[in-house]
Amino acid sequence: MTGTATVAPSTLSPRTQRVSIVVAGFGQNIVLTTVTTFILVYLIQYAHISVQGLAVVTAIITAAKLVDAVSDPVMGSLVDMTRTRWGKMRPYILFSAAPVAVLSTLLFAIPDVSETGKLVFFGICYFLWGFAYTVCDVPFWGLIGSAFPDSTERTGVISHVRAFGAIALGLATLGMPWLALAFSFSGETTAMGWTIAVAAASVVGMGMFLLAFFNTREKAQGERERLTFRELFGTLWKNTPLLMVLLGSILGFGRYIVQAGGAVFVVIAYGDEGFFTLISAAIIVGMVLSSFLTPLLLKRMSGKSLILWSSLAGAVFYTAMYLVGFESIALIMVFIFLTGLTLGIFLVVQTTMLADAVDDIERRTGVRNDGISFSTLTFVSKVMNALAVLVFGAFVVFAGYQAGVTVTPQMQNTVFIAITLVPALSCLVSAVPFLFYAIRPLTGHPVA
Repeated sequence: MTGTATVAPSTLSPRTQRVSIVVAGFGQNIVLTTVTTFILVYLIQYAHISVQGLAVVTAIITAAKLVDAVSDPVMGSLVDMTRTRWGKMRPYILFSAAPVAVLSTLLFAIPDVSETGKLVFFGICYFLWGFAYTVCDVPFWGLIGSAFPDSTERTGVISHVRAFGAIALGLATLGMPWLALAFSFSGETTAMGWTIAVAAASVVGMGMFLLAFFNTREKAQGERERLTFRELFGTLWKNTPLLMVLLGSILGFGRYIVQAGGAVFVVIAYGDEGFFTLISAAIIVGMVLSSFLTPLLLKRMSGKSLILWSSLAGAVFYTAMYLVGFESIALIMVFIFLTGLTLGIFLVVQTTMLADAVDDIERRTGVRNDGISFSTLTFVSKVMNALAVLVFGAFVVFAGYQAGVTVTPQMQNTVFIAITLVPALSCLVSAVPFLFYAIRPLTGHPVA
């Protein structure tokens, strides 16, 4: 895939490309949300993994995420060095869709064997799933930067991808338990019901994702675009604004803890996993609303200022949620909605700041490395998810929770701290690197 020059692509309307990218992101997020949101619930409630096994699962997920994260820059550099008649990013989108769908299904098809066998099967499938998802995700975000070179148009596309990604998050979070129940063909949800439901969602979701291959075109690449590893990584390490975005994002991993552990928390706090639909609805509405509003806010203030204010607001909301307590599900929903607003702002601004940093380094060095630069976006996302799962899993293990145990107030409070005070501290710490973000135009004066 690395030896053929890119030919002149056929023309597609900007509207067709925008719609296709948004739909592709929507389908991809259906699959991603299903795996990340329900895998722990499936393993505990339906695969019957013990508390000791859960500690192993947590270690597997964390290790896999970190390995995937490290592989992202490698994948990005391979993308930047790829040459085909379809471009350098679209081929990976085409050939990764089916493996992601198959492996997502296998994660929810744990065989009924010994717990050791279950953990080995899960570990192998999860590592392979992470690799396949890297192959599809890194080129997708790089494609957005290449297909939409105009900054204003790109910001709009990113906001819509994030907004509809949140809608996909909502539909998957709210709908998958019902879909699993329907495919169980009985009065209660079964493990087989989850297997069939995930298979159906994966086929549909990755089918939508293929629109990013069929209905988009990359920016025309010249012969000079044949880059070496040294050029790619050297340019990356010179991009200080991009590095500040990465560091601030990783430190803000606590923003993902509610998504990683919310389903388990509601079982511990309320004894009913159905309550997670209410919490999910609250955070999703907040994310969708703020994703659509963020481009308007960016017309009034810089991305740096907006992300700093959203981080501070997130810390305040999470702390207030802990002080109020979880006795009232209505109040929890209000605070989750408010934190959803800050998360939606963060995700859009994070991506636009990174894209601006890529444009800036191209102006300065003449090197455009979409693949490796946007691979850092998936890199930090995986690290954030890994840390969120690690921290939440550690709190669950410390609390001593597993299916069938008697839930105590101390157990509930321990897990509540994990989804409130930990994210609050994370939001505050993450703001520090963003203070040093500055794009320097050719005149030499920094621009926030």
